[in-house]
Amino acid sequence: MSDFDPTKTIIVAYGSAKPTYSIIWLHGLGASANDFPPVVPHLGLDENLNIRFVFPQAPERPITINNGMRMPGWYDIKGVDLLDKEDLVGMHDSQSILNTLVDEQIGQGIASENIIIAGFSQGGAVAYYAGIRNQHKFGGILALSTYLSFQAQTQAEQSDVNTQTPILAMHGKIDPVVPFATGMQSADFLQELGYNVEWQAYDMDHTVIIEQLRDIGAWINRIFA
Repeated sequence: MSDFDPTKTIIVAYGSAKPTYSIIWLHGLGASANDFPPVVPHLGLDENLNIRFVFPQAPERPITINNGMRMPGWYDIKGVDLLDKEDLVGMHDSQSILNTLVDEQIGQGIASENIIIAGFSQGGAVAYYAGIRNQHKFGGILALSTYLSFQAQTQAEQSDVNTQTPILAMHGKIDPVVPFATGMQSADFLQELGYNVEWQAYDMDHTVIIEQLRDIGAWINRIFA
């Protein structure tokens, strides 16, 4: 188990009443829990919703591709090839972290169907991996500028509970970190397995843009309506 520190998790409350929905949002490699809280006001969320946003901080770990430098990461990346990104021990570790965060939200009275798990880049890969293997049915899975890791094992390991759960996959057409074709292939693969995947592409690189945030907010409004 990693040195995950739950005290570094940032909680943002949207709405004026007790939260009935939750969104757990994982940042990318080398980033922090502070990355995505600023986007909440730009989502254009329904003012009647009461959502608890949970932004966890990835534990620091040595990243092979960065000469073993320790940095916030959900798993190790050994090289530029997709297979070099597949660190099973690290992924299982982060899967456990995400599952614990989900259980905490359920323990605080949020139904699993009212939980969206989201992530950018590495965080999105964890959301994919954990989401399709989890025994809880989620409200949605949001995968930003990411890919499906351990694809060959997916069909055998999927729980089937979230096959019809809305999945929103978004990617930049000029992404130099996670190639556009890789993100699209991951979404296509899940669609072939029967998952409910919506794919959206943007004229951007490995980032998020205002237009995209508004689309994310519209999607959240539909799910939590």
